[in-house]
Amino acid sequence: MDDDGGSVRTHVRRAGPEDAGMVARLLDDFNTEFGSPTPGAAVLAERLRRLLGSEQTRAWLGWQDPGGAPDGVALVTRRPNVWWDGPVDLLDELYVVPPRRSQGLGARLIAAVLDDARAGGVTLVEVPVDAPDADARRFYRRQGFQEIDPETGDHALLLWHQI
Repeated sequence: MDDDGGSVRTHVRRAGPEDAGMVARLLDDFNTEFGSPTPGAAVLAERLRRLLGSEQTRAWLGWQDPGGAPDGVALVTRRPNVWWDGPVDLLDELYVVPPRRSQGLGARLIAAVLDDARAGGVTLVEVPVDAPDADARRFYRRQGFQEIDPETGDHALLLWHQI
């Protein structure tokens, strides 16, 4: 899909197993940039080759120059959920390389994720965000995500237990 708005054209497409190396490089760059642990691009690529062949794991790549390396990635896992009438998507990762930020590519990746969710009968898309990351929270709110339950006024919170 092409972005016709603004001065910068962006291109987004769904990634397949053959794109595992590109997706892995971007995910590895993301974790490295923010000081998070990463098993490395080679390990991620091997996992992604297997996972991107399923309907449960989906990724999108985005470019400003379609002849070059991708500038961004969105990674989603889909799962059934007893509380929703249909599957639920979790936006595991969204990353745009630093020189391409604030130019609309992140929004285009989110649009692709949401379009795919609608087409797949998904009833909820979740995204974990670190509480102090005000920029990410503001970005996701602009894309229509909520962090406060409109019925209760409760703030969203994600906890985890690594096993």
